[in-house]
Amino acid sequence: MRNRTQSNETGGSRPHGKAGAPRRRPALFLEERRSRINELIEARDRATVQELAARFGVSTVTIRSDLDALAKAGGVIRSHGGALRRDEETEDMPLVLKQTLHRGEKMRIAEAAARMIREDETIILDSGTTTAAIASRIGGLRLRALTVITNALNVASALANLTHVRLIMIGGLLRQVSSSLVGPQAEQVLRGLHADRLFLGVDSLDPEIGVMTPDILEAQLNALMIEVSQEVVAVADASKFHRRSLSVIAPVEKLHKLVSDTSASPKIVEALRARGVEVILV
Repeated sequence: MRNRTQSNETGGSRPHGKAGAPRRRPALFLEERRSRINELIEARDRATVQELAARFGVSTVTIRSDLDALAKAGGVIRSHGGALRRDEETEDMPLVLKQTLHRGEKMRIAEAAARMIREDETIILDSGTTTAAIASRIGGLRLRALTVITNALNVASALANLTHVRLIMIGGLLRQVSSSLVGPQAEQVLRGLHADRLFLGVDSLDPEIGVMTPDILEAQLNALMIEVSQEVVAVADASKFHRRSLSVIAPVEKLHKLVSDTSASPKIVEALRARGVEVILV
């Protein structure tokens, strides 16, 4: 009995079979692993194949395949032996990749924003993954009637089968990267409409510069959405703060509310509130 105890204490002998086998972490699904790789590179600016393979417990061949897929989707820049963060100040990230980033934050933001919607309102849902998440929650609201104006195909798809929602899809030129419609035709339709509330997706936000997007036509349409809306609610996770994009939509003073997550910089939150924006953190 004593010998067995001593052996266990020193690690000299261990029980055999499944009961004594060291526990292994469950393997991540491919999409989840790639999402985490992308977020890691975004946070650290770069990562090597070797360190990623060790971190996620997969082969270097698998990691190279992951990085190639992320680079093809526009999320990272492949480099010798690893990958670099793509400069999002000038790049327009594909919607399919945006869907994998900051999911938890976006879901909380969408839930808080959806609770603002009232009976028989007319709202505008801009394009984007967070606004699409808002659209997915409308079916669960206790509303008998709602009018939704959108320029986003993914938003329209989420609402198409809701009988209590009157859906207005504005036409225009399709931007495949964001699944949104923009241009003079979209603006012409929008000028004849009015909304109680706009939920504006944000690619970049800086208290000094304003809210921004990489595409000029998208920025022009977003500016018009603000003009025809009684209240403007921006929805953006904290990763969008202090980034730069090509086109300025409007100064932050045009926003009535911003819904973001609790990781937002207190300094930025304070600057926004000083400019009259009601900041809601979830």
